[in-house]
Amino acid sequence: QVQLLESGGGLVQPGGSLRLSCSASGSDFSINVMGWYRQAPGEQRRLVAIISRGGSTNYAASVKGRFAISRDNAKNTVYLQMNSLKPEDTAVYVCNAGATYGAALYSYWGQGTQVTVSS
Repeated sequence: QVQLLESGGGLVQPGGSLRLSCSASGSDFSINVMGWYRQAPGEQRRLVAIISRGGSTNYAASVKGRFAISRDNAKNTVYLQMNSLKPEDTAVYVCNAGATYGAALYSYWGQGTQVTVSS
């Protein structure tokens, strides 16, 4: 029904920046909340940032002031601008979307994109 595809990950030095993108494709759906999660080796997946269809946002304390989430509703795409990256930000970043089919809400996950912050 809905497929999420992330892009933009890579290797960056501490203090650098990356911009992640996630596009949703499918049929007969309406995207509600979209967000980014991350999972480091041996760690649980944790929320990074979320954004509603109307543009309200929430961030994890560890990234507030450094990361910015945004979305383009017409393109069903969510972005994560990551600035002042730290080695602690190294993780697989996974896109999430809540999609509505009529009155039913479903949660979908992308496959993830690797972000590595290292000298």
